[in-house]
Amino acid sequence: MKIKKGDKIKVMVGKDKGREGTVDRVYKKQNKVLIPGVNLYKRHVKKNENNKEGGIVEIPRPFVVSKVMLICPKCKKLARVGYSIEKGKRYRICKRCKSKI
Repeated sequence: MKIKKGDKIKVMVGKDKGREGTVDRVYKKQNKVLIPGVNLYKRHVKKNENNKEGGIVEIPRPFVVSKVMLICPKCKKLARVGYSIEKGKRYRICKRCKSKI
């Protein structure tokens, strides 16, 4: 997967189109990423030990990776991610400015 935890991304489709955030968690097998504060859904929750009050809680749901795009930390533009291999190590690169991510 070309997007990792801590990357700054922008949402390209859906109800949150245009919103930006940083990746909080990556689900590799499901091919999804979780961005706090984006793609929020309401959920009804009963009272329990963890949640003293019941009610309606907003929770973020994960996005499919194909619906988000990486923002390059160097050129600050949307970028596709590629790979380059130097001395046996694999690095992610921005295909726009050719810098390492």
